[in-house]
Amino acid sequence: MPSHSRNPETSVTRRQFASVVTAVGAAAVSAPARATTRPQPSDRITIGIVGLGSRGFNLLDDFLGQPKCQIVALCDVDEFHHRDQPWGKGKTFGRKPAEEHVKKTCGSDSPLQVYADYRELIARKEIDAVVVATPDHWHALCTFEALQAGKDVYCEKPITHLFAEGQTIVAEVARQKAVFQTGSQQRSDPLFQKLVEIVHNGLIGDVQTVEVGLPPGYAKPMGSTEVVEPRAGLNYEFWCGPSTKLPLMQARHHRWWRGHTAFGGGVLMDWIGHHNDIAHWAIGVHRSGPVKVEAVDWVFPDTNVYNTPEQYTIRCEYAGGITCTISSRNPEGLKIIGSKGWVFARRGKIEASDKRWLASDFVPGPIRIQSSSSHAANFLENIDTRGECIAPAEIAHRSITPGHLGYVSAALGKPLSWDPITETIVGDDAADRLLKTVEYRAPWQPLTVIESA
Repeated sequence: MPSHSRNPETSVTRRQFASVVTAVGAAAVSAPARATTRPQPSDRITIGIVGLGSRGFNLLDDFLGQPKCQIVALCDVDEFHHRDQPWGKGKTFGRKPAEEHVKKTCGSDSPLQVYADYRELIARKEIDAVVVATPDHWHALCTFEALQAGKDVYCEKPITHLFAEGQTIVAEVARQKAVFQTGSQQRSDPLFQKLVEIVHNGLIGDVQTVEVGLPPGYAKPMGSTEVVEPRAGLNYEFWCGPSTKLPLMQARHHRWWRGHTAFGGGVLMDWIGHHNDIAHWAIGVHRSGPVKVEAVDWVFPDTNVYNTPEQYTIRCEYAGGITCTISSRNPEGLKIIGSKGWVFARRGKIEASDKRWLASDFVPGPIRIQSSSSHAANFLENIDTRGECIAPAEIAHRSITPGHLGYVSAALGKPLSWDPITETIVGDDAADRLLKTVEYRAPWQPLTVIESA
């Protein structure tokens, strides 16, 4: 029995499925880069991907490049689109282009099924793992149902759209003993790992201040605001799913949907799961959180198309006196300032108060980070070993919690005291209820954990 199986029934089905894959395996292994390392079909991890926009295509390529897995199913509610580009211009996305891409890469006879409803994909017993690359408002439902079906899950960040959804996902991952990876891929980036090693080995001294710089939000509509009818091939009713069904327009659909809280948390919640995730890791609170959070100087765009902030700052305090700002006004990236120095990193760049720390052969100390060659590889390796991924569910949930609290603080116009152990806003029941409210549009129902008998 393959070591990555959690479910004996799934393993048997995989062996049956292997006969189908073997029949077309020659096309899949014909690529020279895979020929010597690609496992036999019966030993590959079978993958289904839900959400085939730009990020979904990135993940599609990531997993196509991993010899340990086989993509056997794809799903999207949109058959064909051009993201934010004019129709007919630029790269194409959606389930049809994704299907063509997989078959071009793996062979036209690749055993691939394509769906418009994620529930049909999840129902396939031979699928080991589900990759969720949908807009944020679908993360929780797709992930939860995949977990309850016995699948391991790779879900894009932010792990969930709403705070209480994140609590439920963390609990369900633990209950199912599932392998879970969040798409906070900076954890697998050597530059950010170097920053963490520098801090963990005490080179900057005692941490005093953290500056998390995120991009600004949308100051104006990012596309046409003309209300249009859904085109053929797009199930817009299903695309909106559990969230409010807003009038369809380019400025609030592909790419730009996160500008409205019906579908996302703005650029703030898009990026907080990257740079603040590394900040939490570096200062050792990635399974905990702040004790005080306050939203200050939030500026909203002068348009009713979006309701997420254009400019924002969230001040956080942590046990031990560490202070942090998460802000669109900080330089984009992450700076950790200590009593003896500082270190700064952003994608493709790292700086430090002591240039010697940045040398490729510099050893910061005994605390080192062991990681895989890629974020996708780390997920697949842990499916085999049943270990914990580098970006597990609890850590992902904790990394974006200051953003959720920031929205509540901005709405109420006051700072919040936070208990990271109980995950409760202290001394303010109304604020705590606001934080944990989950309302889905019918017929969708909020997540409910079904306890084992």
